[in-house]
Amino acid sequence: MPLAALAVACFAVALAGTWLARRYALRAALLDHPGERRAHAVPTPRGGGIAIVVAVAAAIALLALRDPAMRATLLPLGGGLLLVAGIGWCDDHRPLPASLRLAVHAAAALLLAWATLAAGAGPVVACGAFVLALALTNVWNFMDGIDGLAASQALAAAAGYALLAGEGAVAWLGVALAAACAGFLPSNLPRARIFLGDVGSGALGYLLAALAVLSLPATGWARAPLLLLPLVAFGVDASLTLGRRVLRRERWWEAHAQHAYQAAARRHGHGPVTAVYLAFTLVAVAFMVLAKDASTIHALCAAAAAVGFAGGAWWKLQAVEQPDGRPRKVTRA
Repeated sequence: MPLAALAVACFAVALAGTWLARRYALRAALLDHPGERRAHAVPTPRGGGIAIVVAVAAAIALLALRDPAMRATLLPLGGGLLLVAGIGWCDDHRPLPASLRLAVHAAAALLLAWATLAAGAGPVVACGAFVLALALTNVWNFMDGIDGLAASQALAAAAGYALLAGEGAVAWLGVALAAACAGFLPSNLPRARIFLGDVGSGALGYLLAALAVLSLPATGWARAPLLLLPLVAFGVDASLTLGRRVLRRERWWEAHAQHAYQAAARRHGHGPVTAVYLAFTLVAVAFMVLAKDASTIHALCAAAAAVGFAGGAWWKLQAVEQPDGRPRKVTRA
């Protein structure tokens, strides 16, 4: 199947699946209600990310049938995706203990590590795959808080990895994920009629970890930092916010509204913030693709510049608010 046909099929499956997921959520009263830690003003269905999972899981199965040599990599990858999506689907219906969710995410991360070993990577890469999968699964869950943000970031990153690969399993997986996100977004923008839910946000993070790690053999260690560029916007916001909460001895594992994107959305609205984050990631993706043949020093400089810019933006956004989201008082001499 040509990549264009795969994109059309994944888009159609996600588009129709999101519509069906919304109908199910309304019947089952699967709703996110407004609150001090929520960014929406009306009860909104959740769980629409199941459509993305179905589309990408089908693409993985099709690729495994088409290319038997890739089955040893694709089957554990698909199993990990189903684990992350499954625990997220259960949590969307009935909140689960954080320890149970983390245990399942760890099991899925182990499956991705197994997949990288099957693809010919060494133990160091497999360990990196485990850490990245565990981190991004939760980062995308933490950062899924305003309309269109998590899905648009995943779309841009997945498209970037597909462009970088050009062909093969990574290109297939990247195209499938980008097209599925595009099929979901019409129901999530400009004002969300359904949210991803934990089933979708965790799955997006897991799949992006897989794309980044599976892109490493073609990119090489010298330019490995480039593979992190599409993840910088979310990675910096999530890690700096988490670090600050830990330093303040807050219950960092609980839901909150202290991320930079949340501070910006309270002042500027969802659409502009999602657009700015997307613009940053598109520039980062362009750097990754254009610099694929760059030297080690250029790759490191590009990654450092992106992290520094994102860190500065995080600091500026956080400096105008109290931890609870109230504007800081400015004292004049």
